[in-house]
Amino acid sequence: MTIPAAIRRHLGVTTGDRVVFAIEPDGSVRVKTPRFPTVASLRGAAGILPRPMTWKEMREAAREERAARKFGVADE
Repeated sequence: MTIPAAIRRHLGVTTGDRVVFAIEPDGSVRVKTPRFPTVASLRGAAGILPRPMTWKEMREAAREERAARKFGVADE
């Protein structure tokens, strides 16, 4: 997709960057650059674990996090 130079400068994007088009509830379209454009760019975003977690441990941690958000329980 070709984006005019003035718009690229305004958005802070360069050739090859990814952009996201989001349709808002009012019908307007918002254009932005994704914070993490690729899966590889997420590496280290969540910090470092003291040891690798199993899939079972990750699922349990996700369930606990989801329940804490749902019921407003703060981390201890």
